Amino acid sequence: MKLIRFGEAGKEKPGILIDDKRFDVSSIVTDYNEAFFEENGLEKLKKALESNPTLPEVDASVRLGSPVARPSKIICIGLNYVDHCLETNAPIPTEPIIFFKSTTSLCGPNDNLIIPKNSEKTDWEIELAFVVGKKASYVEEAEALDYVAGYALLNDYSERAFQIERGGQWAKGKGSDTFAPLGPFLATQDEIADVNNIPMWLTVNGKTFQNSNTSNLVFKIPFLVHYLSQFMTLLPGDIISTGTPPGVGLGIKPDPIYIKPGDVIELGMDGLGSSKQVAVAYTK
Repeated sequence: MKLIRFGEAGKEKPGILIDDKRFDVSSIVTDYNEAFFEENGLEKLKKALESNPTLPEVDASVRLGSPVARPSKIICIGLNYVDHCLETNAPIPTEPIIFFKSTTSLCGPNDNLIIPKNSEKTDWEIELAFVVGKKASYVEEAEALDYVAGYALLNDYSERAFQIERGGQWAKGKGSDTFAPLGPFLATQDEIADVNNIPMWLTVNGKTFQNSNTSNLVFKIPFLVHYLSQFMTLLPGDIISTGTPPGVGLGIKPDPIYIKPGDVIELGMDGLGSSKQVAVAYTK
């Protein structure tokens, strides 16, 4: 299944994609939130759909929100592609680097990117994200995929000056509003033939900057589920973003390139769709 949420920001309804058409399932599901995943909502929805209900079609012009309602946490993995470590002059991690994005950074896949107040170094990062399907604590790696609800496209926007030059933790440069556009949809595991072989790309104003494949991940998803669950309980609906490949603005030689108002950022992954954000300056 491919899950979507649609409608005005903050008032989204749950839906589903069938043959690239959008359908409203709010008569079956309240929302794609912690309770939905915790109560085996994916299986219940699948069975309900098999009974061939008449579902209202949603016009393609309606805004898409994040395919998952605001979760308890958004966890990110830093420096998880070898070539990205090299371009940023960082050592290849021996254990996953963990940081958090604020849940208020989550937004729809095609919402505007708001460049933060006083930002001069807002940057892009295409990433594969996965969503936790059930409560996970001290999970064995061999059982880890049983805890994954599905996969989605995410842009881990980052303000590099806030992140690197202002002291403290990376989260400072990761949590601004609109810094985590997710989607267009959440694909359940059966929709993806091989999550370790997904081509991915990102362009800015039509120029390709990132062009890679999830085969280049240092730490794969089963290990990440296992590893994270040793340090914290993962709750249903939590979003885990797995890191970005080379080609971020920070790594461009000889001079980094950062996002400015009017820039158009487009990104996509095979089987997970594409998204598009237009950068706008912060206004009160």
